[in-house]
Amino acid sequence: MSKLTDISYVRGVLSKHGFTFSKALGQNFLTNPGVCPKMAQMSGASDCVGVIEIGPGAGVLTAELAEISHKVVALELDKRLLSVLSETLSGYDNIKILNADVMKTDLKQLLKEEFPDGEAVVCANLPYYITSPVIMKILEERLPIQSLTVMVQKEAAERICAAPGTRQSGAISAAVHYYSEPELLFKVSKGSFMPAPKVDSAVIKLNILKEPPVKVEDEQMFFKVVKAAFSQRRKTLSNSLSSGLSVSKSVISDILLSAGIDATARAEEMTMEQFAKITELLTCV
Repeated sequence: MSKLTDISYVRGVLSKHGFTFSKALGQNFLTNPGVCPKMAQMSGASDCVGVIEIGPGAGVLTAELAEISHKVVALELDKRLLSVLSETLSGYDNIKILNADVMKTDLKQLLKEEFPDGEAVVCANLPYYITSPVIMKILEERLPIQSLTVMVQKEAAERICAAPGTRQSGAISAAVHYYSEPELLFKVSKGSFMPAPKVDSAVIKLNILKEPPVKVEDEQMFFKVVKAAFSQRRKTLSNSLSSGLSVSKSVISDILLSAGIDATARAEEMTMEQFAKITELLTCV
């Protein structure tokens, strides 16, 4: 068992460096010895595939990734953890720690500099409050990566992986399925962390697609349609699109009729193909 999953050891190192957990940064460090090895193995990291890790915390997942990858570049926002990581990861020479905010980092340039061969994956234990922004930044920038493996709140994982056209689907589901093939790998109980969060987590993997599953001429409009459709889930698709896009109900009704969609349908019933068809017809209005 790694010493980084020994709660007494981790507490000792954190105390030594004067570190206290920040609720604002959503800091919950993994201590379950079975989680990180499994997550690292399933991430796609290998001798020839490098890793960008987001939020290494005390370094428990970082160490596991370094065991199987030739190089790990970890972005840590909290500068207080730099000295902690220097100690906990001192036995590795293939880890590079950067004090950086992932939302302000040019990830494409970072990948070009650190992994010029283009073989890389992203892996992260994301704070709940920043899950969607980080995932969408990585997907929308179309980074040259094979996959994105992240630990998120269980409910968020289920929503992200939900197939469009199913009850649990939402705007994030459609966006994720546009750029990748998501899969829910395994669930992680709240007791696996220090301090323990109030809810359970899950690890998901987004396998990046070379081409979107549907063809749209105007991607910006496609995502506007998706966002508008889910903006008022209790309303019919017709009403949500009309108010969300500022288009008259009569025009929306005609579009839905042309697309073969029932006027009383709701957003969660729509497939990617139907969203694409609505987008296509809207651009002709």
